[in-house]
Amino acid sequence: MEQALPNTPLADEIRRTAPPPRSTRLPLYLSLAYLVLISYASLYPFANWRDLGVPPLAFVDAAWPRYWTVFDLAVNILAYLPLGFLLALALRRLPGGRWSAAIIAVLFGSLLSLALECLQNWLPARVPSNLDLACNAAGTAIGAVLAFCNGKRIFRRIGQLQQELLAPIAHVELGLVLLGMWLLTQSSPETLLFGTGDLRSVIELTPAVPYAAHSFFVLEAAVIACNTMVIGLFARTLLADRAAPHLALLAFFVLALAIRTFAAAVLVAPQDAFAWLTPGARLGLLVGGVLLSLMLLLPGPIRVALAGVALMAGTTLVNLTPANPYSEAALAAWRQGHFLNFNGLTRWVAGLWPFVALPYLTAVGRRL
Repeated sequence: MEQALPNTPLADEIRRTAPPPRSTRLPLYLSLAYLVLISYASLYPFANWRDLGVPPLAFVDAAWPRYWTVFDLAVNILAYLPLGFLLALALRRLPGGRWSAAIIAVLFGSLLSLALECLQNWLPARVPSNLDLACNAAGTAIGAVLAFCNGKRIFRRIGQLQQELLAPIAHVELGLVLLGMWLLTQSSPETLLFGTGDLRSVIELTPAVPYAAHSFFVLEAAVIACNTMVIGLFARTLLADRAAPHLALLAFFVLALAIRTFAAAVLVAPQDAFAWLTPGARLGLLVGGVLLSLMLLLPGPIRVALAGVALMAGTTLVNLTPANPYSEAALAAWRQGHFLNFNGLTRWVAGLWPFVALPYLTAVGRRL
């Protein structure tokens, strides 16, 4: 627990000369990312749109839904709670302070839910519900109230942590959000370990290299090695020198592998928890880890340039890597299950991540 400085002349001088916590845009970036996540989950799979001739707002004054569960109510409340919390924090500097931020957050979350429920009138797999709308609005309100009560203290702590741990570069918060998006891609057992940029499920590309055990082993190891360097150098760019960057990077990679293991155990089968730990993955992690350790000794601008090169190489190689036939049976069961929406989201994020990360690295490299 932090101890307050005593009321002495020396303590007053320390308070006057100490730099204030750095302003952070992290809640704004997180709220925008979460808004996209909610919109995607509400409208996926964006196909088979049709008009039933029903007024878009007819569901608002409809009778109480016949089929509902407490679990569904809780999910709809909890899904919008982070949005209300993050929006109220992001809007804290508006005229009126915390009150106006909380009110605007509740109104925005409610209107967003209303718009998405209306759009579901044209989706065959979706049924708009006034109960869902009410729960979403309630979740937004709960999140906004939490931010209203604790927002000032939370922001002060966020600013202090950012000043202690993160490098003083422009838009460092956006880099954190990009790293969080990359962590999300590791929860998909369908993607190659650490692999991003595979566009073959999004657009038609040249067929991959025909599957052969040796070629798959080499390409898998190369993709993982490249992306190990990319993520390590990317994260190092965001860390301050005094933040023990080597230990932080090790913890980050352990977290990524833990997410991969847990997701495979839950979404596929417990016995497939370590299916990602193939011979190619072991070699790729080893080679990538050794090269990353050497690259961390280089100056910042060179590290960023090498991260960009490795990112382009890894993206090219992942689009040449053939599918692993030994995992198709397990993945088929997952694709047909209740996580179809999540599957589509992670595939899109994984496919597009390098094309967002590269411009960010370019912008950061110019400022170093």
